[in-house]
Amino acid sequence: MSLGKEIGLATRQFGGRSGVAWTRPSLTLLIAWRNLVHDRVRFAVTLVGIAFSTILVGIQLGMLLNFLHTTSTVVDHAGADLWVAAHGVPSVDLATPIDGRRRFQSLAVEGVAVAEPYLLHFGFWKRADGIRQIVILIGVEPGAEMGLPLTLPAGQSFREALSSPDGIIIDRLYAEKLGVTGLNQLVEINDRRARVVGFTDGIRTFTQSPYVFTSLRNARSLLGRTDNLITYVLIRLSPGQDPATVIERLSARMPDVDVMTSREFAANSQKYWLLTTGAGISIICSSLLALFVGVVIVAQTLYASTMDRLPEYAVIRAMGGPRWYLYKIVIEQAVIGGLIGSVVGIGAVAVLVYLGRNMSSPPLFPAWLAVGIGAVTVLMCVGASLVSISKITSIDPVKVFR
Repeated sequence: MSLGKEIGLATRQFGGRSGVAWTRPSLTLLIAWRNLVHDRVRFAVTLVGIAFSTILVGIQLGMLLNFLHTTSTVVDHAGADLWVAAHGVPSVDLATPIDGRRRFQSLAVEGVAVAEPYLLHFGFWKRADGIRQIVILIGVEPGAEMGLPLTLPAGQSFREALSSPDGIIIDRLYAEKLGVTGLNQLVEINDRRARVVGFTDGIRTFTQSPYVFTSLRNARSLLGRTDNLITYVLIRLSPGQDPATVIERLSARMPDVDVMTSREFAANSQKYWLLTTGAGISIICSSLLALFVGVVIVAQTLYASTMDRLPEYAVIRAMGGPRWYLYKIVIEQAVIGGLIGSVVGIGAVAVLVYLGRNMSSPPLFPAWLAVGIGAVTVLMCVGASLVSISKITSIDPVKVFR
């Protein structure tokens, strides 16, 4: 049914009483829907454009969320309240050595319940075929409460795995990359022997250099460093202690180091990789470009649809229809197209994210992001419809009678 037939239906139903017909809320929605589906090919192109834009934005923002998550995953899952680091460390992966006595200095400060040494350093992993891979070696005490891997398979304990003289733990995701086929396999790190004694799940890294967990003593041995080398002190506060107050005490006792909460350190790591390296900026720009493409496609489609029906819109004006009535039809067209296109696009993103869940850098797509993208898509379509509204504003009802 065309727009003209809908107008005729409204006129017959209300006896030409335009003041009544224009106040019927369902009529504009019906006209908007008929406008969209009247040309099915154009309607399909519109939906494809909106869905394509939604998919691009969803994947790009999902990658950005994964990017932020992986740059601070070590900090987020360490379980520490405070971190003591060398002055000016920009990110957790770019650690600078500090003296091991910082741990004991921290324990002497009021409000500190537990202080544990933590060693993080890059190393070279040699596979059986001779290929070398860069890894991030993490050393913790076997009985540590903080800084441990996320999970271990049933039947394994961190204390037992880390107590092995040459034992290391890697994430199962990177086993193939590191040439590991099973437990107790012997490997080389920095030309020193190590043995895989456990696998974790879910410890991804942004730099694509896998994390390798081991005991603090073994980490020092693999790195060829002294027994006093650490890179961080992980601190857990006594119950009821104010983090800001304890940070002031620690800073007063150790003025040449930085003391941060876990949230601050995680945010610093994310900001460093997001803003300093430019990697995050490129993802943000890609998302904005995808949104721009969607706006252009929707604006062109709605504008063409409006131009085709200008005479019919002029009929409504000649019948006494107010301008806001025409605006409402165009905006409702945009909302309908945006809702349908965004649902299709969000569904496609969810499927793609599920299929890529085992990738080294899978995009994240939480529910709040899906809702946010849907809302932005509808607003994008409404914004694109403003191009059409500007054309309707200049309609001359007299043209109907020429």
